[in-house]
Amino acid sequence: MEQYTGHFMQHLPYLRRYARALTGTNGRGDALVTRTLEWYLEADEAETGRGGDLSRGTLYRHLNELQDEEGSPPVVAPYHPVESALMTLEETDRRLYLLVNLEDLPVGDAAVVLGLAPEDAVERLTHARERVRARLTATILIVEDDAIIAYDLAETVRGMGHIVCGNAATMDEALSLAAEHRPTLALMDIRLADGDNGLEVARELRARRFLPVIFVTAFPDDLAKHGLEHLGPVIPKPFTRDQIEQAITRAVFMPQPEDVRETAQPH
Repeated sequence: MEQYTGHFMQHLPYLRRYARALTGTNGRGDALVTRTLEWYLEADEAETGRGGDLSRGTLYRHLNELQDEEGSPPVVAPYHPVESALMTLEETDRRLYLLVNLEDLPVGDAAVVLGLAPEDAVERLTHARERVRARLTATILIVEDDAIIAYDLAETVRGMGHIVCGNAATMDEALSLAAEHRPTLALMDIRLADGDNGLEVARELRARRFLPVIFVTAFPDDLAKHGLEHLGPVIPKPFTRDQIEQAITRAVFMPQPEDVRETAQPH
């Protein structure tokens, strides 16, 4: 018995990681692993492979079967953009993505775990990766009345693989672009053209719908003066591209309270 348990324990860190991702919580994932251990110790040798080298693929496959028997969907809160992207996939594709990208299984081995033909697995994985990548691409609105700075910000955004939906120099332009394109993030100056104020723009955007804002301004103290630090982080001018990139990455990968929760049906 100790020998069998030792074989299982060699795979335990990988099983816990996959099970937690599969179920959406640490507790449910660990419970799934415990049930898999019980199955491994109680089932016959032909079914589990206890008589020889224990295959991690066999254990992944049984984790999936137990999850299907449970019949409950993954828990998706707290919600992270990566989880949001994965939850838009069909369940088989989500598991394939996790096995290959999280567990580092070769596609052929993952196909065996999921009962897929190798060529089908390759096609599904390509589709899944494209969909996740598209979901993690931010649409960014730039609100800046200095054309040179706006250009520099836009080049930084595009260089990161994100989309610039437009540049606004005034409050009206910003609100119009936001309504048309529904961006996922705004880079906002405070002092705008025509005497407009980026703080008012940010407050209006927040009132209409939640939109993360990063203030890029030569007047970083203005938020504190008005008690509006909650509106977003501040990058003082002059800034570096590294500062902008780091701030965008944090904003894009931070769970947002009003994300649309899309879940795919098990497949």
